[in-house]
Formats: sequence, structure tokens, C-alpha cells
Amino acid sequence: MKIISLLSFCFLLTVNANSQISQSQAILNKLSGSMKSLKTFYVEFNANIKNTSTGVNESEKGKGWVKGSKYFATYGEITLLSNGLKTWTVINEEKSVYESDASDDEESMNPKKLMTIWENGFKNKYEKASTFNGENVHVIKLFPTNPDNSDYHTILLYVAAKSSELKKAVMKTNDGTTMTYHLTKFVSNKDIADSKFVFNKAQYPGFAVIRD
Repeated sequence: MKIISLLSFCFLLTVNANSQISQSQAILNKLSGSMKSLKTFYVEFNANIKNTSTGVNESEKGKGWVKGSKYFATYGEITLLSNGLKTWTVINEEKSVYESDASDDEESMNPKKLMTIWENGFKNKYEKASTFNGENVHVIKLFPTNPDNSDYHTILLYVAAKSSELKKAVMKTNDGTTMTYHLTKFVSNKDIADSKFVFNKAQYPGFAVIRD
């Protein structure tokens, strides 16, 4: 009788876990479908980077424009842009521009990657229903499928229950850093000229261009 009860309990745990995965995956699939249907989007966000062991606690505002594989983003003193073939990282404090192939851009955080980070390299679990800024949200936890090759420990996504839009992301890295992004504005299918995503050296006089 005890064995049957134990098996029943294990079965219920498995069903509940599968249900959580199924629910979270359905929400993420809807979010991915919505993002892929957009020709362009513009986003504004507040970001905080904190690491108690190093004493880092920085907050900045950011903006991002995305058109297909192209993007342009500003974050504090950093500007990041890509035309889909090349990526340029502009560090205003250093008066330096770092140019690399877009194919080598896997580790950089750009607005498109932030809005689709769950699609590759992560398992997911439905954490809970909650509220954020007075809005009902689903909280979904992401875990790297290969922890040894990932910079992230866990990621929490806050997805609006009504609009299925990403509202907040909390990214915890293996070195103890927590990066929190609050999305404050999102505009879909905004007209954006292709020239927005091409580095123009004339706009950065005196900046050194360093090619990887």
C-alpha cells in the first residue's frame, strides 16, 4: 500500500512538472510568434547591473531599434549597432569603436537578443502568476541546457498575461552579477531607415576604429 501511495505521489509530481513546462512553453511560443511577425520594433528600458561581491551597482536607461537582423542600441556611454554583417561597439568614454563580424556577436547583449533569449540554449518552467506595475504577468524561469558553457545561472521573464509582451527580465550570471531590465516602452513596426544600422565614422571624429 505504501509503495502504491509513493508511486501515485511521484506520478502527480511528474504530471505537475510537465504541466508547468507545457504552460511556460506555450506562453514563450506565443511571445516568439509575436516577435517574429514584426518587421521592426523600438524599445526603451531601464537597466540595473549589480554584483555585491565586486561592489558594482549601476543603473542606466537604454533604447533599441531592430529591423530583421539589424539593430541599433544605446546604453549609457555605449552604442551598439549592426547591419547584419558587421557589428560596431562604440565606447564614448574611450573614444573607441570595436568592429567585428556579426557572426561573432553571440555573447553581446543587443535588443533583439534580449527579446528572444529564451529561444535557444534554455529549458523553462512556469514559476508563478504575479503582477508588475499593476499588470498581471506570468513569471517564467529559464535554466541553461548546458550550464558549463553558459554565462547565465538563471533568467526570470515577466510576460504580460493580456498582451503577451515581455515586461521585465532578470538575468543572473555565474559570476554573481544580476542584470535587471524593465521595458518601459515598446513600439512595433516603426519605420526605420537602413542607414540607422550602419556605422558612419564621420559621426565619431577622433574615435579609433579597432577591428577584431
